[in-house]
Amino acid sequence: MITSQTLIMMTIGAYLIFMIAVGFYFTRKNNNVSDFYLGGRQLGPFVTAMSAEASDMSSWLLMGLPGVAYLTGICDAAWTAIGLAIGTYINWLVIAKRVRVYTSRTNAITLPDFFSKRYKDDKNLLNLIAAVIIIIFFIPYTASGFAACGKLFSSLFGVDYVGAMVISAVVIVAYTALGGFFAASTTDFIQSIIMTVALVVVLGYGVTSAGGFDTVMANAKELSGYLSLNAMHDFSTDSSVEYGLISKISTLAWGLGYFGMPHVLLRFMAIEDKEKLKMSRRIATVWVVISLSVAIFIGIVGYGMTQAGAFEFLEGSSAETVIVVIAKLISACGPLAAIVAGLILAGILAATMSTADSQLLAASSSVAQNILRDFFKINISEKGSMIVARLAVIAISVVAVFLATNPDSSVFEIVSFAWAGFGATFGPLVICALFWKRSNKQGAMAGLIAGAVTIFVWKYAVRPMGGALNIYELLPAFILALVVNIAVSLMTAPPSEEVKAEYDAYVEALHA
Repeated sequence: MITSQTLIMMTIGAYLIFMIAVGFYFTRKNNNVSDFYLGGRQLGPFVTAMSAEASDMSSWLLMGLPGVAYLTGICDAAWTAIGLAIGTYINWLVIAKRVRVYTSRTNAITLPDFFSKRYKDDKNLLNLIAAVIIIIFFIPYTASGFAACGKLFSSLFGVDYVGAMVISAVVIVAYTALGGFFAASTTDFIQSIIMTVALVVVLGYGVTSAGGFDTVMANAKELSGYLSLNAMHDFSTDSSVEYGLISKISTLAWGLGYFGMPHVLLRFMAIEDKEKLKMSRRIATVWVVISLSVAIFIGIVGYGMTQAGAFEFLEGSSAETVIVVIAKLISACGPLAAIVAGLILAGILAATMSTADSQLLAASSSVAQNILRDFFKINISEKGSMIVARLAVIAISVVAVFLATNPDSSVFEIVSFAWAGFGATFGPLVICALFWKRSNKQGAMAGLIAGAVTIFVWKYAVRPMGGALNIYELLPAFILALVVNIAVSLMTAPPSEEVKAEYDAYVEALHA
């Protein structure tokens, strides 16, 4: 008789094989580097929306958020979700269409490429700085995704962490290197569906196991601060801890990160028709709001299941495995249920992979396209460029795998730092490039450097001081980078007439 664990492994295995098959399918669609990195700007509105959000959320949606809600109540998780939801909507509303139009006019296929062409940087120094920033923050970000996959398999099946992590990395590298942007976007779309199924099934089973919705809420209300937006519950003292204004502002600042996320902005650049972005915005916003809300409620339901005796109380970081624990309970309900549990666990894997593949593609484009071809002016044929692009994916993956060999590394800490890095460096520059004609090359470079330096200084020197300075590094770094960009632009010569004319043409095309 086939055990439930075997059925789970078979389901996950089938999912991984299917992802590689998608990569093989899209190999023939990559005729040049534009296809490989941007899909030839042919994405439909639904795939654009769902792939953007799947690549954005990562395993944090199915592990981190429910875990925080389970352990402390809705406050911290809700303020984070509110910041992300607002950031998502504003990004689609005010950034998406402008990025699509401007990058299309300049024929830019990567974000650093756009910066260089926007400011007519003939020496491609701006291109180089932006590419280096992407590599600095994306390689450890990708490593965190590999690590999350390794931890999931290791905790589920008791297998060696490094072996599980390497196998996961090989699968991600395979379909990304083979199919490029088309494969990454299509698999992200599929993975968003699997993530949605996982959330719905876990929620339904969890509420039933906990004794119904009323019982879940009754258990939560008994805990001081558990359902408050102004306090968190502390199980060690069985009391509430105030969640002050600084904490709320710091948490909401996560939403600023969207303006500078290369793997999200690439989706805006790749949609086939700018007019379809409105539909994509609606799809993306609805999915994000619902999925974040359900993920938080699953944490509350998980506590209700603990009270009902379904499983032991999850302490510390183990709270992040609440969906994994629920999936294991589901798997005990029969063969079909075990397959469903496999899909749920594949959903967690999907959340991680959908982010890692997009990050891998963005990082490899920085090496192959922005540094080798654009900055060092290495003349490579289209066929040669495709080979270099795929080799870059593999090379960056090897470095990321090496960084991920430590199973005790904090996935959340890495993600938080990398998110801040991109948000504070690229975010202000994207805003200035799209909305301010007077912005110039000197201001752009100064802003990039100021944002990157501030992230490190605030994270490791200022924030540890505590008190009012204990603010997520993204917020002060974002503000400083924006101020520096504006100040330096105003103190130096205005952009050339050619740059101004192209900006005016972009604005005209935007409203055409």
